[in-house]
Amino acid sequence: MQTVQNHSTVTLEITGMHCASCAAFVEDALSQTQGVKRAAVNLASEKATVEFLPTMVNVHALTAAVENSGYGARELKHDTNRAAQAEATEERKRNEYDALKRRFTLAAVLAAVIMPLSMTMLVPSVEHWIHQAIGMQALNGMLLVLTLPVLLVSGREFYVSAYNAFLHRMANMDTLIAVGTGAAFAYSVVATLFPALFEQNGIRAEVYYDTTATIIALILLGKMLEARAKGQTSAAIKKLMNLQAKTARILVNEQEREVSIDAVKRGDVVVVRPGERIPTDGEIIEGASSVDESMLTGESLPVEKNVGASVFGGTVNKTGAFRFCATNVGAETALAHIVRLVEEAQGSKAPIQRLADKISSVFVPTVVVISLLTFVVWFNVMPAETRLPFALVNFVAVLIIACPCALGLATPTAIMVGTGKGAERGILIRNAESLEKAHQIGVVVVDKTGTLTQGEPSVTDFVMLNDTMTREDALQYAASLEHYSEHPLASAIVDYAEAEKVDAVFTVHDFLAVEGKGATGMVSGENVAIGNTKLMEQQKIIMDSEATSAAVKLLAEAKTTMYVAVKGAIVAVIGVADTVRETSLEAVQELQKRGIEVVMLTGDNRQTAEAIAAQVGIKRVFADVLPHDKANAVKQLQSEGKIVAMVGDGINDAPALAQADVGIAIGAGTDIAMEAASITLMRSDLLSVVSAIELSRRTMTNIKQNLFFAFVYNVLGIPLAAGLLFPFTGWLLSPMIAAAAMAMSSVSVLTNALRLKAVKL
Repeated sequence: MQTVQNHSTVTLEITGMHCASCAAFVEDALSQTQGVKRAAVNLASEKATVEFLPTMVNVHALTAAVENSGYGARELKHDTNRAAQAEATEERKRNEYDALKRRFTLAAVLAAVIMPLSMTMLVPSVEHWIHQAIGMQALNGMLLVLTLPVLLVSGREFYVSAYNAFLHRMANMDTLIAVGTGAAFAYSVVATLFPALFEQNGIRAEVYYDTTATIIALILLGKMLEARAKGQTSAAIKKLMNLQAKTARILVNEQEREVSIDAVKRGDVVVVRPGERIPTDGEIIEGASSVDESMLTGESLPVEKNVGASVFGGTVNKTGAFRFCATNVGAETALAHIVRLVEEAQGSKAPIQRLADKISSVFVPTVVVISLLTFVVWFNVMPAETRLPFALVNFVAVLIIACPCALGLATPTAIMVGTGKGAERGILIRNAESLEKAHQIGVVVVDKTGTLTQGEPSVTDFVMLNDTMTREDALQYAASLEHYSEHPLASAIVDYAEAEKVDAVFTVHDFLAVEGKGATGMVSGENVAIGNTKLMEQQKIIMDSEATSAAVKLLAEAKTTMYVAVKGAIVAVIGVADTVRETSLEAVQELQKRGIEVVMLTGDNRQTAEAIAAQVGIKRVFADVLPHDKANAVKQLQSEGKIVAMVGDGINDAPALAQADVGIAIGAGTDIAMEAASITLMRSDLLSVVSAIELSRRTMTNIKQNLFFAFVYNVLGIPLAAGLLFPFTGWLLSPMIAAAAMAMSSVSVLTNALRLKAVKL
C-alpha cells in the first residue's frame, strides 16, 4: 500500500470474476464504499487498484466489500517480496487451471458419449430399434444420468456463481450460461420423466441433454484457452519479478554471509562475483566490472562500472567482482519501482474503455430480455407441435452466444501486453490514459541539455596556432594543469586528452583556479594559463589576430572558447560544447515523418539554441526561457489546439512535464522529473520517445480491432441466434455452435492482443 499526502492506493487481487459484468460489479462495490476516491478493476489481470482515504476506510473494509459482493480479494503488498507473492498467485492460477482442465475433461468425455446416443433419435431405423429394445424413455433416462455429472461437477461453478449474482440482484456471464443450459436440462428432465405432458398436447417429447453437456464442455474449453492466453498477457511483469535475486552475499565482520534478499538492509556491504545477479540497488565501493542493464533500459550493451558508480538490483554482473553499499532495498529498488509502475498501468483504465464498460453494465440484463422476447415470439408463431422446442432452442442460443467476455477483455488485454512490451524496452507508462493519449501527440517539445545533447561539455576542437610546439605537447600541458581542477570544462579537456591517448604526466606547481576565468600554474617548470579572454587580459597575454580569428569561428558555432597559453604566448584555442546525441537527428526525423512537430525549449541564448536546432533539423525554437517559464511555453503550444508532449530530464523541467498533455521523463533525469511525467524512458535516448509513441499507436489500433471484433460478434450473433433470418433463409443457430463461437470470440480477442508482443520498437 502506498500513501501520498492524505490518500492511499492499494492493489487487490480479485478472484471469482468471469466477465465484464463481474468486473463492473466489483468496481461498483468498491466505488460505493465510503472513503473510496477511485476504483479500477481489470478483468484481464484480475486486480483492482483502489485510491482511498485511510482516515475513513481501511484495506480490511475494502476486501470485505468485495467479499460481500460474492468475490474473493487479498491485498498485494509492495513492501514485501513481490516475487514470492507472484509465485503464490501463479500457484493459485495453476491450481485453478488444473481444476478447470479436470472439469473440461469430464464434460468432454461424457458429451462424447451423450452426443452419439442423442443422434440416434435422428435416424428413424435406429430410433425404432431402440424403441423396441429398451424404450425411448429408458434411453432418455440413461442420457439424464450421464448429463447429471456434467451439470453437478463440470458446470457447478456456473450455477453457484449465477445464484450468488441473483442474491446480489445482478446478472453476469454465468447467469446466461446457467439459465441457458439449465432451461434446456430442465425441459429435458420433464420430457424424460413426464412425456405424457407433451404428448397429450401434440408436442413431441424431445430431450436436449446433448446440448446441455456440449455447451458446458465447449465453454470450459474456451475458458481453458482464455486462461492460457491471459497468462501470456502478463508475461512481461512475471519476467521482471523473476529478475529479483533470492539471496545476497553480505559482509559481516569481514566475513561473507549468504542471506535472504529480505534480510538485506540499507548500508550493508554486498559482494558480487562475475555472472551473478545484483541483489539490490547500491553504490560500488571496491572493484570494477561491466553490468548488463538491459532489463532496465532495453540496451543490450553492458555498462562499465567503477568505484562510485550506481548498480541496480536485478541487473547481471558480467566480468569483474566488486563490493557495493546497499542504498535502496525491498520496495525502494529501481526494479520494484518498475514493477509497481507496470502493475498500476496494467490495472488502470483507458478512456476508450468507458464505452465498453457502459455497454457491459447493461448488456447481460438486455440479453436476458432479448432471449425472453425470442422465446415468446417463436412460441406464438410456430405450429403447436414444434413451438416449445423451437422457442427453447432459440432462447438458449441467444443466451449462450451473447456472453460479453470478449467485450470485457478487448481493452485491458491490449493495455497489459502494451505496457509490458514497453517495460521490456525501458518505456515505463504510468497509466492507460497516458498510453492512449500518446498516439494523439501533435507536438513534441524537447529540452536541449541532456535530452537532445549529452548534458555535459566535451572538447570539439583543439586548434593549434603556431609551430612553437607539437599538438601533443600543447595538449599534455593543458591536461596536466586541468587535472587539478574540478570544473566541468577542465574535466572535458582531461577526458579529451585521454581519448587522444595523451597522458597528463607533467608535474604541476602553484596551481590556481581563477573563478569565472580559468586556471594557471607551473607545468614542468613552464608558466601555463588556460581560460577565457578575461584570464588572458589578467595575465597580460597578447591576443593576436590568429587566436582571435580561431575564437570567432568557434563562437559562431555556439561553442565555449578557451585559450591555452604557454610561456606567455597563446599556442592553442579549445572549443567546448555540449554535443548532440548520436541518435537525436534520427529521432527528430522519425517524429517528423509521423507528422509530429518537434520544438526545442532551452534556457540557452538564441545563437547556441539555433546552432543545435540546425544540427538536428528542428525549425521552431524557444530560447532564453527561464525554468519557471517553461510551463508557459507548453501552454502556448496547447492554446494552438495541439496535443503536446514535453520531454525533459531536470528539476527545472518538472512544471512543464506536469503541464503537458503527455510528460516524458528521460530516465537519467531526476526523481522529481519522473514523478511529474506520464511516461518515463529508462534510456537517455530520444529514439525512445519515437518508440513510446509508436507503441501507443499500435496498442490503440489493437484495442480498436478488439472492440470491433467484440461488437460485430454480438451485433451479428444475437440476431442470428434469435432466428431473425429463419423466415428468409431457413437458418438457425444451434446452441452448441453458439457456445463454440462464444468461447472462440474471447480467445480471438486475447490472441489479437498478444500480437503486440511481436511489435518491433
